[in-house]
Amino acid sequence: MKTLWLTQVAAIVRLEIGKTFFSRRGLWVYLLACMPMVIFGGHSIVWLKRGLPCDFGHDTNVFASIFQVLDMRLTLFFGCLGIFMNLFRGEMLDRSLHFYFLSPVRREVLLVGKYLAGLLAAVTIFTTSTVVQWGLMYAHFPKSVMESYLRDGNGWRHLTAYAGVTVLGCIGYGSVFLLAGALMKNPIVPAAAVLVWESINSFAPAVLQKFSVIYYLKSLCPIEAPPDVGPVFSMLLVNADPVAPAVAVPGMLLFTMLVLVVAAMRVRKMEIHYGTD
Repeated sequence: MKTLWLTQVAAIVRLEIGKTFFSRRGLWVYLLACMPMVIFGGHSIVWLKRGLPCDFGHDTNVFASIFQVLDMRLTLFFGCLGIFMNLFRGEMLDRSLHFYFLSPVRREVLLVGKYLAGLLAAVTIFTTSTVVQWGLMYAHFPKSVMESYLRDGNGWRHLTAYAGVTVLGCIGYGSVFLLAGALMKNPIVPAAAVLVWESINSFAPAVLQKFSVIYYLKSLCPIEAPPDVGPVFSMLLVNADPVAPAVAVPGMLLFTMLVLVVAAMRVRKMEIHYGTD
């Protein structure tokens, strides 16, 4: 039976992957992923044209701040919303979900297959974006400086950490928005609720903080954002009670599993009413 389920999951992933990568509803996700790259690319171009020296440490802190404010809280958040919210809701709008429901596939298996297809797309798009951003940020520095940073400094560790945070963000936000797409017809309401919760997470009680994605992502960032980013951003970036990676990664995965279990329970009872949409 497990072999059959794995075969069905693999088949669903193959069916969904093309729709996930090339959906017309999701084209704006690519623009969202390119936005930070334009910012960092423009930064390097300006400094190269001026021919002025640049502070490597300052640029490293700038990247840390922009990654935590723009990438984690906006780009990754809304990108996963666009990909995962449409996995079930998009099928409802296209009036094609009943084909899956009429096939001899358990709905939990269908959910796992759709989630993995969305996760593959999100990780590919946004991890690539993160790595390119990191490279563009330092493109105006001499090659010897970058080689020293990678060889003698923490360059590879920082890059790996940023890519890992991006992957975990896709895993966590993907499960949340997959559940939201299965529960709600209007994506604005759950998206707004999750965005507010993630924004006020730093002020929530310690126990409640663990029921969010941003809590674990902030703990895994390799560099804390500097305090001179302004009072508003400082409140968003503060992480008074960070956890070690050995706790943050399993915690994020456990949170995701709980969300997917709830989503599976919802999908199992889902009924299709095309006439009400």
